[in-house]
Amino acid sequence: MEQCYSKRHNVFYNHFARIIMLLMTGILITGLFLAGCNRAEDEENELSYPLQERLDSLEALYPPDICRAELYASGLCVVTDDVPSPEEAVGAEAAAVFSLDDHQVLLERNAFERLYPASITKVMTALVAIRHGDLQDESRLHQKVTIGQEAVITESGASLCHINPGDTLTMEQLLYGLMLPSGNDAGAAIAMHISGSMEEFARLMNQEARAIGATDTHFVNPHGLHDEQHYTTAYDLYLIFQEALKEPLFCKLISTAEYTAQYTDAQGQPKSQTWNNSNQYLTGQQTMPGGLSVLGGKTGTTKAAGSCLIMGSRDEQGHEFISVVLKAENRQALYRDMSNIIWKIVN
Repeated sequence: MEQCYSKRHNVFYNHFARIIMLLMTGILITGLFLAGCNRAEDEENELSYPLQERLDSLEALYPPDICRAELYASGLCVVTDDVPSPEEAVGAEAAAVFSLDDHQVLLERNAFERLYPASITKVMTALVAIRHGDLQDESRLHQKVTIGQEAVITESGASLCHINPGDTLTMEQLLYGLMLPSGNDAGAAIAMHISGSMEEFARLMNQEARAIGATDTHFVNPHGLHDEQHYTTAYDLYLIFQEALKEPLFCKLISTAEYTAQYTDAQGQPKSQTWNNSNQYLTGQQTMPGGLSVLGGKTGTTKAAGSCLIMGSRDEQGHEFISVVLKAENRQALYRDMSNIIWKIVN
């Protein structure tokens, strides 16, 4: 669980300190990175789960040795004052580049500012679906799901994969509908199938976020449509995306440029849709800087969130990176900002 933290960000430290103290119950607190932090209480964001439930939720997701506090102090990439800020190259509110090989933060701007993630939310939706739906099992991945009324989303401008109540698709098809065209309707259908309600699925999303240390994140839905209580940070998105990359199915989803789903409608008639990935680097609409190739990623756009993108890339030596841009003014500015920050990787 390589993580990045900033000694300049007291809110993050406060949250992380609570988790560490709960996990260690006094062990290894001295000497960890919390020394000297301001521990002012933040009641609004206080975790509400009792200690045993937190420990149980962690151990349900990970082997007990991964829950040991020592891992919080290993492989840390530290955001310090000498990490370059891409001020002149980026107009977006937040941006960062993380190296997965040497655990370095190459660039960062407002990496710990709470912002709305829009459809980047769906990275966590896919991760929860894969793990809690046991979708590593081929039989579960191809399990058929009949779409309910939850897939009817009427919000203006909402991205859809255009599935309807009564349609029957597999979980695999729903995941492609979620991640390529960024279908909010697919997100709702997945949440209902996995958990039975949006609220329960959001609880699993938040449980997963806490388990990987994304403590400045709070989800209330599986798709990212705007809610003031639905927020994250560029840093937390790095943690979430890095965790999702551990799942081969997730890697396959985000690296797919086009997918055709063949399924049946409410009358049992065959239907077919072809979905294109919304990541323009992957589809060739945008050109990656020389020396880099795109692994895949996730876009997000709402009026409140602006234009957002998280993605993985690889250089010619095989080194891999995660880059994040949040709250760009528009799509054109988003890709300009992303190209500017990842260009720094090879120059």
